[in-house]
Amino acid sequence: MGKRFAALLLLAATAALGQGAQSSIHVAVKSDAGPVSNAVVTANGQSVRTGEDGVAIVPAMSGRVEVSVTGEGFIPAHATLTVDTSQQAQLEVELQQQKAESEDITVYATRTDARLQDSPLHVEVVSSDEITEELAMRPGDIGMLLNEMGGMRVQTTSPGLGASSLRVQGMRGRYTAFLSDGLPLFGQQGAGLGLLQIPPMDLAQLEIIKGNASALYGSSAMAGVVNLISRRPAKEPIREFLINRSSRGATDGSMFLGAQISPHWGATLLGGGYSQTSEDVNGDGWVDIAGYGRGVLRPRFFWDNKRGGTAVLTAGTTYENRSGGTVAGAVLSQTGQSYTEALKTARYDLGGNVQWVLGGRYVLSTRFAASDQDHRHQFGEDVEKDRHDLLFGEVSVRGTAGKNTYVAGFAGQRDGYRPHNVPRFPYTFVVPGTFAQDDIQIAPWLSVSASARTDFHNIYGTFFSPRVSILLRKNGWTSRISAGQGFFAPTALTEETEAAGLAKLLQPTALTAERGRNASVDLSRIIGPVLVSSTFFASNIDHPVYVDRGDVYEITNLAGPTRNRGVELLATYRKAPFAVTTNYTYVRTSELEPIVGRVDVPLTPRHNFGAVGTWEREGSTRIGLECYYTGEQRLEYNPYRGVSRPYVLVGAMGEHKVAAHVKLFLNLENLTNVRQTRWDPLLLPHRESDGRWTVDAWAPLEGRVINGGARFTF
Repeated sequence: MGKRFAALLLLAATAALGQGAQSSIHVAVKSDAGPVSNAVVTANGQSVRTGEDGVAIVPAMSGRVEVSVTGEGFIPAHATLTVDTSQQAQLEVELQQQKAESEDITVYATRTDARLQDSPLHVEVVSSDEITEELAMRPGDIGMLLNEMGGMRVQTTSPGLGASSLRVQGMRGRYTAFLSDGLPLFGQQGAGLGLLQIPPMDLAQLEIIKGNASALYGSSAMAGVVNLISRRPAKEPIREFLINRSSRGATDGSMFLGAQISPHWGATLLGGGYSQTSEDVNGDGWVDIAGYGRGVLRPRFFWDNKRGGTAVLTAGTTYENRSGGTVAGAVLSQTGQSYTEALKTARYDLGGNVQWVLGGRYVLSTRFAASDQDHRHQFGEDVEKDRHDLLFGEVSVRGTAGKNTYVAGFAGQRDGYRPHNVPRFPYTFVVPGTFAQDDIQIAPWLSVSASARTDFHNIYGTFFSPRVSILLRKNGWTSRISAGQGFFAPTALTEETEAAGLAKLLQPTALTAERGRNASVDLSRIIGPVLVSSTFFASNIDHPVYVDRGDVYEITNLAGPTRNRGVELLATYRKAPFAVTTNYTYVRTSELEPIVGRVDVPLTPRHNFGAVGTWEREGSTRIGLECYYTGEQRLEYNPYRGVSRPYVLVGAMGEHKVAAHVKLFLNLENLTNVRQTRWDPLLLPHRESDGRWTVDAWAPLEGRVINGGARFTF
């Protein structure tokens, strides 16, 4: 957008010789490059094109006259002047060129640092403008930002604590890797409660790979990758502060600072405090919105020697206390006693990425990360303390040879889990591996990317994960075809056990590694201001892990594969000052459960539709409207219904710059006031075998929410 919406008009009315009942306007049209020929000048309904000298003489009657000037590749300009028939008016118009809408975006999740439009691997990018817009809607975490993307669904997995999991194209959250600048700082916990502990204020870009990416990132990426790219310091110091307050008791305060310390060093600092009061929205004595208090601190350092050497170093700490269950003073009618769900989290991480250009042809890259996460869970009478730790290191070389861009390297990762109160579920995974990738530009219209990885797992054995992607371009159409294979090292930590804990869980036999295969085909085209895109995808997961919550709470591997089939349709329209995005996703995900046979995976709607429209006056005002439809979902262990109700969510937001350094924002979420408890109770009539007192959340629990605040930039 930017200055392309504004045009500088220089008006000068001077006396000229001439008499008569009708006069004319002498219009001179120019730009920074000189006179603009063939521009259309319109006044009083009459249009005249400018000549080679950029001049047009337009007839005009006396009085007030509206003049408009349009030219191909320029922003339209408008002016009003008064014409006197006794003299000829003169008007000088300076047009400003429109900036080309190009996707000249570098993506880092593909390892070759390719431009978005040149990568055979399909990568979706969320830009800094979109992140800024979502920051006003949900400043405390990235959940809403991801949930509004086609083919992705943030599913609440624990109504008691508000934990969420990101499902990509119907696949469960444990299969998606969360990275920060390519580093696994969040371990295997990024897809769960960690998703609600990542603030977006220091993000410059989000990169999403949908589909099997084990060939790039190993076991944790069988459904895809979400890579969070951090903001870099600019030439001028950055000082941003945000304050937000919600009608449901949320209070957020965020700070982002950035500056160049020296010609070679820069630094940024993210700090924030986030809180939420416990809310019983429907008055049944059970907390519908978990209360929490969270503090986040993350400094980053950036080094550039100006001769091909760069580095990013980061460290972070997160502390959070989260609580739910019965409200203070309330008891469960079934037992006459109160029930508490709570979680305390302390996370520390450290990581870095160093690159060095060798001989002008090769890039040597080293990455490392370490994290430690301590939890104290409470599920009623059960208290579970555990510790997660991760060590990661990688060395790779990237280079070019003719039409080839290649990467090869070695990686090693150690994941440890120590459940102090449930000692039967610990694990230590040590996984060294090798990987290679080659991107080949065969022809201007054809590119191929082939990658493969071999992982040597100390528990589950050796796994080979290949992937091939093809990019085709012809007559304005772009298509990407991709297929891959990967694996996942299973543990007792799943969406279900995150909500209920491990104390009551049984594991009759050792788990088997899950194997996944994925294929996708997408087709897209840009037609003027409109982008249309479609993606067809399919995947199978062999030996999927399943948690039975019926008469017995146990974890096993299913005999048959989980199958995912679907399509994503996307259309965007961008023409200043408007932007409209619509997306539709159909996904059919099924699994072969014991006794009942093949059924839809629960909490996975087949149909999702979203539409978002915005109007923006650059640098001043933004107004947005959104509407989302969620179709029916199969439900498990729900005595009130076996299939959910479809529902529609409507929202609106506004942001306005009231001073040079201050923007105010207001967000209206779920205006239709959809709440699951309007249809059925959240509480179960009796306790489940896993210890839970609530059904699964298949619709919002908080209802209508209004939040607003201010953003200060200095």
